[in-house]
Amino acid sequence: MSRLDVLRKERPRSSFLRVTLLVLGLFVLYAWLSGDIEWRSFLTQRRLENLRRFLFVDAVPPAVRDAEAPLAAFWSWGRTLFVERGAGAALATFAIALLAILFASILAGALAPFAASNLATYRPFDPHPHDGAGEDRSWLAVRFTARASMVVLRAVPEYVLAFLLLAILGAETAWPAILALALHNAGILGRLGAETIENLDPRPLRALQSIGAPRRTVLFTAVFPQALGRSLLYFFYRFETCVREAS
Repeated sequence: MSRLDVLRKERPRSSFLRVTLLVLGLFVLYAWLSGDIEWRSFLTQRRLENLRRFLFVDAVPPAVRDAEAPLAAFWSWGRTLFVERGAGAALATFAIALLAILFASILAGALAPFAASNLATYRPFDPHPHDGAGEDRSWLAVRFTARASMVVLRAVPEYVLAFLLLAILGAETAWPAILALALHNAGILGRLGAETIENLDPRPLRALQSIGAPRRTVLFTAVFPQALGRSLLYFFYRFETCVREAS
């Protein structure tokens, strides 16, 4: 028996994972058999005709349908549409997304330190921070408030926030969209930022604290620089989402 076969036989096996996959497969089978899903009726003559009409009539711009030179007509139509509407809409979308992610990052940066369990505590970065729990109750309330705020922000969809802000601010400006995206993404970035702080290497942070550096000094000189790389990754990830939602 080869070494690979031995390793394959000795690899750890998870019964929980196998049972979970079996249950998931049974649910998929039940959904398939109990639902009104029939592949035979998927490509009926009527549906094929609808598809043909959509591809060759409805999806073709009116300015191109009866043109003698379809490519030239399509180019002219697309260029006019972009110059008159598309360019301005693209810039507006980018501006909304950029302002939203900047406001979201500022709010998330303010919330994340108060939600991190290793920083928002009576003795930050201590290996045993909860010894003497009576002294830590105020920080427990701070962490709970920060985390609950972020849960609410990311739980409410940006479309619902935009609808509420439209009723307050009106539809004459882009601020309802900007603030809705900012609030929702602040909840997401804040939670990700708190987890980033909690997973930092504690040794340099403890070293600063051991020489008497106050909490805010450790935060700005050690925590933020260490967390910057991953925070930028999350920033651009949510910025992409903001661009999509802003459109």
